Amino acid sequence: SEVVPDRVTFNAAISACEKGSKWEKALELLDAMLHMWVEADTTTCNAAISSCEKGGKWEIALQLFGGMASVRVETDTISYNTAISACEMGGEWEKTLELVSAMMQSR
Repeated sequence: SEVVPDRVTFNAAISACEKGSKWEKALELLDAMLHMWVEADTTTCNAAISSCEKGGKWEIALQLFGGMASVRVETDTISYNTAISACEMGGEWEKTLELVSAMMQSR
């Protein structure tokens, strides 16, 4: 019987990339996951956003955050906090304020 990676497998691998500061590899795994029709969840997206945040890629982190709704994944406090942190690290205070405002409106 063939062993196929599932969401738990991908989440663990993306999270490992985040901890190892391998944002590009995390995005490759996310892409592979979606091409294999494995549904992403909030944990998946948060780990990918966090990997970009840690890699100083605030623009990509924001793209991932903004794309969560298009793949029917709910944002949570961790999603917002990680995206806010990415913008803060990138010196994007206006975007930070926009995210805080959106976060308050979503609750």
